[in-house]
Amino acid sequence: MVKIATWNVNSVKARLPHLLDFLKSSEPDIVLLQEIKCVDEEFPRLEIEALGYNVATVGQKSYNGVAILAREPIKDPLRRLPGADGSDEQARYLEATIGGLRVASIYLPNGNPLGTEKFDYKLAWMERLRTRAQDLLSEERPFVLAGDYNVCPTDADVFDPIAFAGDALCQPTSRAAFRRIVNLGLTDAVHALDPTPHQYTFWDYQARSWEQDHGLRIDHILLSPQTADRLTAAGIDKTPRGKPKASDHTPVWCELA
Repeated sequence: MVKIATWNVNSVKARLPHLLDFLKSSEPDIVLLQEIKCVDEEFPRLEIEALGYNVATVGQKSYNGVAILAREPIKDPLRRLPGADGSDEQARYLEATIGGLRVASIYLPNGNPLGTEKFDYKLAWMERLRTRAQDLLSEERPFVLAGDYNVCPTDADVFDPIAFAGDALCQPTSRAAFRRIVNLGLTDAVHALDPTPHQYTFWDYQARSWEQDHGLRIDHILLSPQTADRLTAAGIDKTPRGKPKASDHTPVWCELA
């Protein structure tokens, strides 16, 4: 059994006690982190390695940043999403092979506000991700693309669709771009086993969103066909979000036979 978790920690240094607690209590084999918000040299590698994990990071000062933690060796890392001709300096993608499984930690651009280059960047980034998924599928490799996609796939993934109608996370174009990725033949791990609407992975710090369960489902685990065949369990672990000084996201996980 392989347990994989993804979590936007919203600063790994600020959230380190919660991360260490999660590693000890949940015992995932592979963890994909987003928004680590530190350069590689400042990542708390020693504390995490002490729990038996190997570490790979793509860091960036104060913003973005992704990481992979794994009990097995992390091999053949790809530290940038292909397709930008070296012009994309944002630390948003890390892909590697772990025990025969190709995994990627993804921090997709937010895209707000609409009508700016930020939204154009989001859509272009999603098209690059679709191309990368297509390439991995053509290689017939089992893979997992997981992380903070900054997309609510449907109105059932947002607590108030009307309030979010003007948000980049809920635009028809954002959702169509997400569908184009999934429709390559990928499986949304959590939704495949439990399609119950209004299950959230993110709650804003403002307006008592957590207390009122005013959330969004924007963190997703997408599985290739070979990987989806091995899916035995998946879910959203809301425990970390209820702790003091929590990230505004909570871990999403799945288990593969």
